[in-house]
Parts: sequence; C-alpha cells; structure tokens
Amino acid sequence: MKTTVVHAAKLYPPAGGGMETVLRDLCDGTAADWNVQVVAANDSNATVRERCGEVDVVRVAAFGQAASVPLCPSLPLELWRHRADCVVLHEPNPIAGTALFLRTPAPRLVIWHHSDLVRPSWAPATYGRVVQHALYRRADCVIVSSPALAAHSALVQYARRVAVIPFGVPLERYDRVEAGRRSRIDQMVAAVPGPRVLFVGRLVYYKGLEVLLDAMGRCGGSLVIVGEGPLDGALRALVTEKRLAGRVLFAGRVPDADLPAFYQACDVFVLPSIARTEAFGVVQIEAMAAGRPVVSTNLPTGVPWVNQDGVSGLVVTPGDPVALGDALQRLLDDGALRRRLGEGARQRAQTMFSRERMVAAFKSLIDTVVQSPELLDERLAREAVV
Repeated sequence: MKTTVVHAAKLYPPAGGGMETVLRDLCDGTAADWNVQVVAANDSNATVRERCGEVDVVRVAAFGQAASVPLCPSLPLELWRHRADCVVLHEPNPIAGTALFLRTPAPRLVIWHHSDLVRPSWAPATYGRVVQHALYRRADCVIVSSPALAAHSALVQYARRVAVIPFGVPLERYDRVEAGRRSRIDQMVAAVPGPRVLFVGRLVYYKGLEVLLDAMGRCGGSLVIVGEGPLDGALRALVTEKRLAGRVLFAGRVPDADLPAFYQACDVFVLPSIARTEAFGVVQIEAMAAGRPVVSTNLPTGVPWVNQDGVSGLVVTPGDPVALGDALQRLLDDGALRRRLGEGARQRAQTMFSRERMVAAFKSLIDTVVQSPELLDERLAREAVV
C-alpha cells in the first residue's frame, strides 16, 4: 500500500516563488511512489480541488491577507480531513501551523523550515513562541536547506532532529542554450547595453533593492530586474531620482520558460538581500547553473553557504551599497575573474544543488520516518551535510 503524504503549504504553483517551486518539484518527484496531496491557500475566495499531474491539490478559499498571511478560515478543516501517514508542514505558515498544533491528522509530522518568521514584529512572540516552539519539539524531524540555517535559527534549536536537504533545481534548464531560446537572449542583449547585472525575485523589502540601486549609481553596467511586488512603484521612482533610467530595465514577471534566457544574457547575478527572511536564495542556484558568478550578502542564513566567496562569486556585507558596488564593478571589469567564478559556480551547482539530489534525499527521509523511525537518528548522523 502506498504511503500517503500531505503537504501543508502556504501556496502552490502556478503561484510564483522559490518555496513554491521547490514544493512542486518535491511533489512531482515523489508522486510515482506515494499518494501526494497538497493543502494550500487559493488566491480567490473559492475552494478549488484539482489534479496537478499526479498530485491532488486543494486550494482553500482565501478572504484577503493579514501581514502577508492568506486568511483561509476553512483551511484547518480541509487539512484535518486528509488522513495521511505523514504531514509535511512548510513553515512559516501560521494558519496551517495553528491547525496542526491543535490536531495533526497523521501519526508522523515533519516540518520543512524554509525561513525564520521575522514580520510582523509581534509574530515571533505569539505564533512563534506558542505554536512553532511546540510544533518543532513535537515533529519527528525538522528539515532545513543548509547547515547555516540549522546553526543560526533560534527556532530550529527546538527541534529534536534536524535534517539538511539543500534545495535543487533542474540544472540542465539553465545550462543549455536551446535554439528557441537564442532569439530571446538576442532580444535582451539588444535591449540593454552591457555589461549586464541581473536580479530575479519579488520586489519586497528584504531583497535589498534600494541598496542595489544605490550601488548601481557607484558602478558601471546595466541592471535588469525580473519580478514584481509591492515596491515596484517606489523603485521606479528611485531609479528616476538617481538618474539611472537609461541603465535599469524593469522586466516585470517573466514566463518560466523565458527565465533561463535572462540568466544566459547577463554577465553577473546579484542577490542583495538585507534580512534573514532570505534563507537560501534559489535564484542563486539558477544563475550558478548557467555558469554566472553571483554577488550576494553575508546573512546569517544559507545565502553565503550557497554562493561561496571566492568560489562561485563574491559575498559582501548586507545593506552596504559601497561594498556591493565595488564587488559588482570588480566582476564587470575582470573577465578572467568572471569566467573563473562562473565555472566554480557551475561546478558547485552540479555537485550540490540538483533537483534529483533534493528529491532523492527527501524521499529517503520520509520513507525512514514512516517505515523505520527507529533508524532515523542513525540515518541523520550518517548523511550529515557540511
């Protein structure tokens, strides 16, 4: 009889975001062996049940948001009605977390800790202290994406067991330049004068885009910003204020099929995040898979573990536009350094961050939790990631 695994998630694709992409890959990668179900918030006030490939998905009606949390009053009932061998809670996720705090409809609970809960300011002292602390103590295992996140997260310290499973992406999508993609790359090259710096992500506070625009005023090259979010208007105004209009392109939301072309068309990738909400930075892997050096920040999370200074790119102090501008200029000026770090980035991605590696590690862990829990401690000790 197949194992039944229910994922309690905030959102599910086509909703965009690194967490959502990882979740889809985990579900698709295990659906041949398990009965995989997802309970997540919808983007409307209707509950929708659908089959996405081999995965059963319930998108629960949401009536607006509060502090970026979808308000889904019926989500606990939807979660409780799914009998399973194991529930995987993707945190932070206050509605689902509270529901599982009250009742867990499975004998096994695993938490994938994607990031610490930072905003709103009252959340760590309420939901965090009461619900998350209890859940993390109760869980059979807590998964994190990097050793750095395990070491620096105060919340993860409450876990009885911690497994490190690095995120992974389909590396071949970003490494190859297909014939159909070549025209998209040529369009980008023609639209934006080189050398080109690329940012991909949500336009939100913790991404540090204000710092990046300040840094661009201190260095050469052009900047392409892929993504959308609440800071779009403010960032466009800042571009005008800093007289960067001819050097900054807002590409908006890019279809997933076109995204690899943007990595291929850039010279340097940048992730200027300023808060520990940025726990990993999946976009770094995508750029690394394309053989592009990365400039990122030295946050107390997995970000500088993914992009290692002097190996796959450069790492600078968060929130420092001078250091960020200097690092970008150094790479833009030095083609040999770009090529060396770009090759290091490609090799690190291939070694550590493939989607196949992530899915295999996740499946092995859940199989152990469900079928042989007495062997879990031995397995975690044997497969520790450094």
